[in-house]
Amino acid sequence: MNITHIDGIMLKRMIIAGAGHLEQHKQIVDELNVFPVPDGDTGTNMSLTILAAAKEVEKTDSLNVYEVSKAAANGSLRGARGNSGVIVSQLFRGFSKALEGHHTADTTIIANAFRRGVETAYKAVMKPKEGTILTVAREGAEKALQLAVETDDCEKLLRDTLIYANEILQKTPEMLPVLKQAGVVDSGGQGLLYFMQGAFDSLFTTQKIQLTQPVSKPVRADFSALATIDHEEIVFGYCTEFFINAAHVSEQTIEQFKGFLEILGDSIVVVNDEEIIKVHIHTDHPGQVLEKAMNIGSLSNMKIDNMREEHAERVRMEELKPIIKEKKPFGFVSVAIGDGLTEIFKGLGVDHVIQGGQTMNPSTEDILTAIDHIHADNIFILPNNKNIILAAKQASKLCGEKHIYVVPTETIPQGIGAMIGFEPNRSIEENLASMEENLRAVKTGQITYAVRDTSIDHREITQGNILGIIEGKIEVVSPDLETGTRELLDLIIDEDSEIVSIYYGQDVNEEDAEGISSYITHKYPDCEVEIHMGGQPLYYYIFSVE
Repeated sequence: MNITHIDGIMLKRMIIAGAGHLEQHKQIVDELNVFPVPDGDTGTNMSLTILAAAKEVEKTDSLNVYEVSKAAANGSLRGARGNSGVIVSQLFRGFSKALEGHHTADTTIIANAFRRGVETAYKAVMKPKEGTILTVAREGAEKALQLAVETDDCEKLLRDTLIYANEILQKTPEMLPVLKQAGVVDSGGQGLLYFMQGAFDSLFTTQKIQLTQPVSKPVRADFSALATIDHEEIVFGYCTEFFINAAHVSEQTIEQFKGFLEILGDSIVVVNDEEIIKVHIHTDHPGQVLEKAMNIGSLSNMKIDNMREEHAERVRMEELKPIIKEKKPFGFVSVAIGDGLTEIFKGLGVDHVIQGGQTMNPSTEDILTAIDHIHADNIFILPNNKNIILAAKQASKLCGEKHIYVVPTETIPQGIGAMIGFEPNRSIEENLASMEENLRAVKTGQITYAVRDTSIDHREITQGNILGIIEGKIEVVSPDLETGTRELLDLIIDEDSEIVSIYYGQDVNEEDAEGISSYITHKYPDCEVEIHMGGQPLYYYIFSVE
């Protein structure tokens, strides 16, 4: 088959097929991810980025290659995730600019578009490293330029470019010591080749190519390569991404901003694209980065990930891979945050505690991953937050091989009460009834603080005010912690209360909690008081009243 030109319909098929092929193999790419930081998300980020491009491409029926490529460039930039995703978006962007003015593309135009994509990506990355996706893309583009002189067959050009790029990928461990140490090739380069392979394969089918949806249920991943890298080697801990919404920003302003970013971190990618500026940086000071960016324009699509925690969790999950052992009749997944609360749930028999809570709701995928690591046929999930219940129910629908039961706990005390209500010798139905009865018998109070000025339920709240929350509703607004805590206790404790459990957070200590306990025992002598170190952030105290 001799294909002398690629038109818009063919390019559309190629991009959608390439996105689907990468989505199918993203877990493999994740497992290879040890550079620039070993957090195991390159495949996921690249896939989400290219799927965003494919979604925009799917909307057009243009026969014009430039129109299709422009849609892909716009979609990929707005959907770019992570360092690798931003680089991919720039490969699309440069590729598209080279196609401007062309209705179809021959081998020469395609090769020049590859080269333009590489040039654009290199300009966006402040300190490019060899042995990465950039190397694979550059060497592939140079090979395409050579081939374009020799052939007018687009199939041959793409096939031979793909073969050569794979040869370069296999050499990346010799270019980056961290890859050689882990015994892997570069993850971004591998992801790019999965996309290119899928795009190339689409040339040989006449079947309609559908846009692949992200895989909801994760495949069990290896991540053994990540375990060879110490998370302390991650120099800057927070992957920070956002858009600056500002049109026609001068190059001088952009360069000054880049210089500021160089002081605060690495893995810096800044893309100025007419109306928005896409920023990616690894830093220990995301707040300073965001504050500086606000001098240029308004911010949106902000995303900050703790890469050290992500890497440590990946390695821990690798270590927890179930060894073949006798299957348990029951298993438990709970959501909580704080070392103390985690240990309390584990002490009550919970197999896996997902780190999450009020400001960090775990996804359906997080819950499925936890389920996957429990060797039991029947698994109970305790969301411990009303905003997580829906994700837990969604996980139960996607997990076909195990029986999943979501206990609708909305607070930490309800979750603890539910676990206390479980008896191994009862049936599942009896246990569900007992657990739900126990959670309803618990009243929950929480003490936190206001992060901004606001007005809720006719209450004027000032930033820094102490907030007392009972069963999810703000009932106390106070200028100081001690006064606010006592007001909340006076509202939640009544003549029927018998036990008050205090779970103190990371911003108070045991001595503070003892003071609260003394207040309760003096004012409510019939109540038994228990003190536990919860270690939770944001909430000074969580109270359970029974």
